[in-house]
Amino acid sequence: MDFKNILISVDASDNARRAVDYAAELLGRAPGVRVTLLYIERAPGRDRFDTEEAWLNQCKLEHDRVFDFLADARARLVAAGMPEEAVSERTVLCSAEPSIAQTILDVQQEGGFGTLVVGRRGLTKSEEFLFGSVSTKLVHNAKNCAVWVVQ
Repeated sequence: MDFKNILISVDASDNARRAVDYAAELLGRAPGVRVTLLYIERAPGRDRFDTEEAWLNQCKLEHDRVFDFLADARARLVAAGMPEEAVSERTVLCSAEPSIAQTILDVQQEGGFGTLVVGRRGLTKSEEFLFGSVSTKLVHNAKNCAVWVVQ
């Protein structure tokens, strides 16, 4: 694993933006660093919408929001001094199984990323127990890489 090959998992939240900003500040001018922005895409539950059109509209809104976020994240990394060719984006479509955390870990292993960066939502202990936490699962299950959890 190459620690200069960095995977930043994002979900278009403020927490993900803080993780991007942290990585940009720390790595912006570091030589030889490559960053991949990873978004795990899950379509909203079809049964939550009355019509196919409403569901498709929500899918488009989410798609547009995420791709605006990815463009902004890329711009922040480049503005911090990272060469444009050192920043890439990747979107992975994820079904219910495996979990988002496992999908991130699979991409990390497949891509040989030595550093994994993720934002933390700040769940309470009881919320984390009930709903789980992607960042907690990543910290406990990551192998052969550093994990940066940014809050």
